[in-house]
Amino acid sequence: MSDSDDIESIRAKKRQELVDQVAGGGQAGGGQSPTTDGAEAPAEPIHITGPEHFQEVTNAYDVVLVDYHAEWCGPCQMLEPIVAELAQETDAAIAKVDIDRHQGLAQQAGVRGVPTLFLYSNGQAVEQLVGMQDPGRLRGLIQQYT
Repeated sequence: MSDSDDIESIRAKKRQELVDQVAGGGQAGGGQSPTTDGAEAPAEPIHITGPEHFQEVTNAYDVVLVDYHAEWCGPCQMLEPIVAELAQETDAAIAKVDIDRHQGLAQQAGVRGVPTLFLYSNGQAVEQLVGMQDPGRLRGLIQQYT
């Protein structure tokens, strides 16, 4: 078995675990499972649980807005209802990464301040924004890639 076969096997297993978790009422993605590329985005933000889950989410949806945040961050708290609204109103999946719980993911992304937002299109980071953002600007950015 080659490395690419191993990776595909792991991805298939993780996808099935997410499907099972959602079916069992777990918190994987707002009620819909990211099982294939281009999956319909959930109407609620997806709370990232680790590096594998992050990879799965950014690859499963065409457009993903990733919000790197911290509970103690005032601007992050102000941004919370905006990203929740974007999850309901746009075709993008919204993913939330708590930088205190997932320091490795934040470091890997080069996050130096919160909130930091990354927009992923087809699994690739295409935009980065730092600080509080206007809802209209975020909506417009998402629409450019959907």
